[in-house]
Amino acid sequence: MPRRDLILPDLAIDDTPITASVWLVGRGKRVAAGDPVLEVLAGVVTVDLPSPADGVLAEKLVAEDEPLQIGQRLAVIECR
Repeated sequence: MPRRDLILPDLAIDDTPITASVWLVGRGKRVAAGDPVLEVLAGVVTVDLPSPADGVLAEKLVAEDEPLQIGQRLAVIECR
């Protein structure tokens, strides 16, 4: 089955640390492209990151409260 990675995009927030805040979808749950999967916190701004494809959240690659880097792989969506 094809797999797509959820990648932390450049949020255009100058030198503000970004942290994984809350997983909005559990491992093994279905998602549609565009559904919010992970909430990240950048300073006082909260951003919901959408699923890149329809499928199932196969892997969470980061933990809540973990510091993140732009371009980092955050999750794997198994496409259906």
